[in-house]
Amino acid sequence: MWQETKHGLYKQFNFEDFKQAFAFMTKVAALAEAHNHHPRWENEWNVVQVWLITHEGGQKITDKDHEMAAAIDEISEANPAKLPPTPLGATVQHDEVIVYADGGSRGNPGPSASGFVVMDTTNKVLIDQGVYLGITTNNQAEYTALKLALEAAKKLGAKEVQVYMDSLLVINQMRGVFRVKNRDLWPIHDAIKQLTASFKKINFQHVPRELNKLADAAVNRALDDELGITNPHHLQKP
Repeated sequence: MWQETKHGLYKQFNFEDFKQAFAFMTKVAALAEAHNHHPRWENEWNVVQVWLITHEGGQKITDKDHEMAAAIDEISEANPAKLPPTPLGATVQHDEVIVYADGGSRGNPGPSASGFVVMDTTNKVLIDQGVYLGITTNNQAEYTALKLALEAAKKLGAKEVQVYMDSLLVINQMRGVFRVKNRDLWPIHDAIKQLTASFKKINFQHVPRELNKLADAAVNRALDDELGITNPHHLQKP
């Protein structure tokens, strides 16, 4: 279902692989050229996110956007490889999942958000979510992202979780390599430790930021939507 956001009509499309996602984008591109109405979109492997807004209409959602959305849906529905996104709290069971989590603050402290993506073992995206947190710090946002991601994995019935984050601090503190010196982080760190006990196996792995793009995009999407930013930009982390 298309959602009305501050950046226009928004919808996420999930596919089996990049090939299917690219084929979908190629058809949408031809449609956009034919109607002279071009979407803003982002693609990461099998996920395509689309925003529609009428620029000449004063950056507002108009009938033109709804018509384009309906036409894009027709292209999507004609593609048998399209996979519906799994909502948070879904009942489909996944014994083993992969989690990418990230958080960031524009100001540190400043407006902050958490983002996470949960995938199955074939790298199919099950959940992709960003949550605006208000005014807080990078570290609080990153820890909150991890907590939200593990709660989502638990709701999916996961018994084993592979966690990837670009925060070396959070990863090493969860591994017990670093002590949690910041008292403000103690409550959420303890809550996450209790969550980890509910899984049969959980592994925390640090990755460079360029390998955490989906979670990073979810963070920026949540911040941009909340702050009403038309031209999204990436977080500047220390």
